[in-house]
Amino acid sequence: MSAATTDPTNHPTEPTSGLPAALVVAAGIVAAMHVGKVAPAIPVLQAQLSLTLVQAGWLLSLSQMAGMLTAVLIGMVADGIGLRRSLLTGLTLLGLLSLLTGLATSAPQLLVMRAIEGAAILMVIVPAPALLRSLVDPARLSSAMGFWGTFMPTGTAAALLLGPPLMAHAGWATWWKTLGGLALLMAAVFAWGVPRGASRAFQLDSRRLIAVWRTPQVWRVALAFACYSGQWLVVIGFLPTLLQGGGTSAGAAGTLAAIASAANIAGNLMGGRLLQRGVPSQKVLTIGFSAMAIGAFVVFATPPTTQIAIKLAAVLVFSGVGGMIPGSLFSLAVKAAPSDDTASTALGWTTQMSMLGQFCMPPVVAALATAQGGWGLSWVVTGGLCLMGVGLVSLRRS
Repeated sequence: MSAATTDPTNHPTEPTSGLPAALVVAAGIVAAMHVGKVAPAIPVLQAQLSLTLVQAGWLLSLSQMAGMLTAVLIGMVADGIGLRRSLLTGLTLLGLLSLLTGLATSAPQLLVMRAIEGAAILMVIVPAPALLRSLVDPARLSSAMGFWGTFMPTGTAAALLLGPPLMAHAGWATWWKTLGGLALLMAAVFAWGVPRGASRAFQLDSRRLIAVWRTPQVWRVALAFACYSGQWLVVIGFLPTLLQGGGTSAGAAGTLAAIASAANIAGNLMGGRLLQRGVPSQKVLTIGFSAMAIGAFVVFATPPTTQIAIKLAAVLVFSGVGGMIPGSLFSLAVKAAPSDDTASTALGWTTQMSMLGQFCMPPVVAALATAQGGWGLSWVVTGGLCLMGVGLVSLRRS
């Protein structure tokens, strides 16, 4: 592995071999497994801790609370202490917090620890795209962002696939502790494989945030990300519960949700490839949001007794074609930063808006489903978000 030269900001400044970049993506996948570990556990937690559907919605979104409130601050911290150091600290904290959460004995304890975990997750995923930019050749940046965009669906799919069988044999607490150990292992591998930058004193410069807030393109990308991420978490997060309500077994529902999440990976890679070939980002994003609107309509508007194959096809369209959106937005967010030393701050603000969508949408849709006695009108919420996303994309072009 070739070493990267470094600058005083603790950021590698020359592209290295593929291993460090791959480890950045792997770190994101591990963090995403912690985001996705709740969805397959909801039926278990409802049985063991008497969670209501609305409480389950809050559990899905509580990890986003820290992001909704502090992602931009964490981005500023990452710019101040160095990108590599931020990721390493986040992985370590995430592992320790997940191990501790496995000792929880009540729903309130679980909810509180889930909210705290969100900060550790952010320390991994906020600075990662900026670190990737420093590790890859500029000509491959769009493709690299496409690969980075796969971190969330890959981690979520892994959690949905591995969680049910493990919890069936060992319970939810073991599931939490296992993922905690995985995060600590990833931290050790990351520390070994990613070049160390020059150390620096901590600097928290508010001018970075002001510069980002004065950049309209950052706002448009951030709000579009909120429209995407909020509805994606709703559909994928509640899919196991929705399918089990129609008579599907827990194991089968988890597997189908994992397949749907994995389809998002192909969409991310395709989006990166299209951007690399010069397809306008506005066109890629419009196709993605349109597909999500159609897929979510079929998932929610059709009766629970609808054939699983139909709902699966719809959610594959939703997640797969919609998967072209995050890689495109990550690429735009990195390029929208007003300067190199504000990249993580810009990504932090983008993540903060994304987390706002993820925080608000699951409880909103869960409350709507509870009030209506079913999921039939949930597509109204997801469809509205898609329209907003397309509008922001069109505004960006104009």
